[in-house]
Amino acid sequence: MSATPAWPPKSAPRLFVPGPLAQGAAVSIEGAQAHYLGRVMRAAPGDAVVLCDDLTGEWLARVVEAGKRALLLAVEECTRVREAVPDFMLCAALLKKDRFDLVLEKASELGVGRFQPVVTRRCVADRLNPERAHAIMTEAAEQCARTALPELAPTLGLDALLRGWEAGRTLFFADEEGREPAAAAFAAASGPTALLVGPEGGFDAAERAAIRALPQTRPISLGPRILRGETAAIAGCGLWMAVAGDWADHPPMPK
Repeated sequence: MSATPAWPPKSAPRLFVPGPLAQGAAVSIEGAQAHYLGRVMRAAPGDAVVLCDDLTGEWLARVVEAGKRALLLAVEECTRVREAVPDFMLCAALLKKDRFDLVLEKASELGVGRFQPVVTRRCVADRLNPERAHAIMTEAAEQCARTALPELAPTLGLDALLRGWEAGRTLFFADEEGREPAAAAFAAASGPTALLVGPEGGFDAAERAAIRALPQTRPISLGPRILRGETAAIAGCGLWMAVAGDWADHPPMPK
């Protein structure tokens, strides 16, 4: 006798939609998401779609109607509640577009709760398209089965970031001159935290002094090599999640 297949199937497409979702709700999918479901995934009436609303969690829905420009879905049941997101913020200096896109994508996959873009003196870019950034982060969250979207904060200059720093949040500063190994620092910390990484050219001397002058700052080392901005951001986020985040005791995904 063959085993009963998992439901919903792992191949079911995943989408973040406005919420809150509820059992029995009807959801209309339009625009780019309708193109993805209808043209790319070839969704047809009866097919399963996994929906997340960034409020209540993950829901199983079925396609009721599939038109050329819109699809109608019926929400059936909640399969997972919204995940608990660690209070970890990534403060990343703006990089060249393709490299910063990579940081947005991978930070979202790694489980970052809040993303703070920062402009420093050596940044090659001074602005970020928030709509494009949000789309990249949403697609990454969908791909890795997150039930919560990371928050994207407005871009700030480094001076403004330091002036407005909240009293109870530790700022781990990935500094080339840092001496405390990152893993040990992460393991010893508690409460809200953040990681600050620099641009392609690093921080200048005045910026480094200003960051280190902040009482909540803890300079750390990410190893013996000088890392690119995107590498430092991704490696630092992964290390924090492994040492102090939600990787160690997280249950496996439902089959």
